[in-house]
Amino acid sequence: MALLEVRDIRKYFGNVEVLKGIDFDLEEGEAISIIGSSGSGKTTLLRCLNFLETPDKGTITVRGERLFDAAAWKSVSEEQVRKKRMHFGMVFQSFNLFPQFTALENVTLAPLLASKGGKAGPPEEEIRKRGMELLGQMGLLDRKDNYPHQLSGGQQQRVAIARALALKPDILCFDEPTSALDPELTGEVLKVIRELAKKNTTMIIVTHEMAFARDVADRVIFMDKGVVLEEGPAREVIDNPKEERTKQFLAGYNQKGEWQEPGAREASASRQGTVGAHVHDGLSQRLRAYRRPFKKENDKDE
Repeated sequence: MALLEVRDIRKYFGNVEVLKGIDFDLEEGEAISIIGSSGSGKTTLLRCLNFLETPDKGTITVRGERLFDAAAWKSVSEEQVRKKRMHFGMVFQSFNLFPQFTALENVTLAPLLASKGGKAGPPEEEIRKRGMELLGQMGLLDRKDNYPHQLSGGQQQRVAIARALALKPDILCFDEPTSALDPELTGEVLKVIRELAKKNTTMIIVTHEMAFARDVADRVIFMDKGVVLEEGPAREVIDNPKEERTKQFLAGYNQKGEWQEPGAREASASRQGTVGAHVHDGLSQRLRAYRRPFKKENDKDE
């Protein structure tokens, strides 16, 4: 049984259907990248999974437990929603750190509130210790007493990742985690996500970093106009897309995996050849700052 099962998720905003029957599974320890044009429904899907939006139809199941069923959702209390939400950790585009708290306080706040608001949780000292460990994993232990305004964008996003991990979620979700960062800071955040993937952290990553998605994700889902148009192994989908719309989308990325305007795109395509070739050829350039031979912990040497 898959860790996460998503079935027929539909979402309307007014008369506009933005999610049109989304179905996919996620295995434990698997990383999925969701790609697609802006407005294709990627972020809305993540927000539905985290109960930040309520789907109009469909079901969401984690570890065999039905967390969401649109047909019975009206009877669910806000307290129950909060408990369901804890299965997922969310890392937003814009960090969303609390400015009045230090890095360590941002990481430990949710576990402290959870331990005080229900069943007896771990003691405060244990929560603080785990917060320190998580900041250490992010390379930010020396910044534990800094406030968000004293941190770079990349450092703030790494604190946000530590915060998302603090409650030990089943699934970690990223909504374009590098979109607010310049290229230099992008690399340090992608290195952290890469290390999480090596540790078999179960993740859903919405991204426009095509080279990163190909290199780190186990599978890629391509969304277009609210539907899953193509899905498969990451390298297969990005190097050799089958659907014409997927090919068109990937043709928008130059050999470094960066977005191009249509005029430059056509010129680049004529020089580089096929879609798969010009995306593939630029991967090492795009990842040069942080790439190492990628291997998950349970992979074996050939």
